[in-house]
Amino acid sequence: MDLFTGVVVYLLIWWTALFAVLPIGTKPSADPDPEAGGWRGAPQKPLLLWKVIGTTVLATVLWLGTYALIESDWISFREGWFAYEGPQAPAPAPGTGAQN
Repeated sequence: MDLFTGVVVYLLIWWTALFAVLPIGTKPSADPDPEAGGWRGAPQKPLLLWKVIGTTVLATVLWLGTYALIESDWISFREGWFAYEGPQAPAPAPGTGAQN
């Protein structure tokens, strides 16, 4: 995996992990004040810094596992079960003198 692909994969994992971590530990406000900008679904303490730190740790662990899986021979798109054979060469026409 080259650098660009690694960064893109990390960002995709990080963004997905963020949406998985965001709802953890949130409790809606019991008595929101709409005049002050409150909303009934807004959390009392969102703890965004801790969620970003947790997301970064989780995404790093998941990325390391993904990197190890891609770089290993466990899954390969070049050979084995998942390999793409490509279009097969057509057989030579009879009588053209082509030998196998």
